[in-house]
Amino acid sequence: MPKTKILQEGQSYTFRSYFQMPYEAEDILAEFDYTLHKSRLSLPLSQKQLDQLPALQQRLEDTLLLTSLSNEAARREALVFPVLLEVARLCQCQIRIEYPLTVNHWLKGNLDYLVRGKTGLIVVEAKHDDLTRGFTQLAVELIALTQVEEQNILYGAVTIGDAWRFGKIERTEHRITQDITLYRVPDDLEQLTQILIGLFD
Repeated sequence: MPKTKILQEGQSYTFRSYFQMPYEAEDILAEFDYTLHKSRLSLPLSQKQLDQLPALQQRLEDTLLLTSLSNEAARREALVFPVLLEVARLCQCQIRIEYPLTVNHWLKGNLDYLVRGKTGLIVVEAKHDDLTRGFTQLAVELIALTQVEEQNILYGAVTIGDAWRFGKIERTEHRITQDITLYRVPDDLEQLTQILIGLFD
C-alpha cells in the first residue's frame, strides 16, 4: 500500500512548518528524496588561538545564572549570538540574522543565522527546546540551501543555546547525517568553537 504523502501539492510550507509537523524526520525528508542517517560526524577542529574564550565562557556562565531563558529569543540573544560572533571575529566571516530564503512553495522562510566565510557557510537554527524537531527544520533548510549554493557538502547546527547538534548534507548522495554527539555550553565551548571555525578552515 503506498504511503500517504505528507506534503500536499498546492500547499505552502515555511521552514518552521516542518518543526511543527508531528511526523518523523525520515518521513519528511523522504518527501524531498533525501535519507537521514545518524552517526558520529568527524568534524574538523581549528588550531587557532582562542585567547578570548575564557572571558566568553565566563560571560555565558553568568548568563545562565542571571538570565531567565524561558523563550527562544532570550536563548538566541544571550547564548547563541555571542558564540557565533566570536567565531565570525576569529574567521572573519559574515553573520546574517533572520536570513530570508525562498526556493519554492515548500522551501521558504528565514534562517535564524547564516554564517558565511570565504570557503563555505554554516546555517544555525536556534530553538527554545526540542532539538529533535529542530533538527528536522535544520535538515529542510539545508535541502533548500543545496538549491542555491554550489558546494556538494554543507553543514548546519541546531541549538537550544546550552546544547548544540551538528548536521551535514551531501547533495549528490541525497543524504543528511545527524551527529549523535551533543556539545554543551559552557562546558564544551572550546571544542564547539574549534569545530565552527574548523568548518571554514
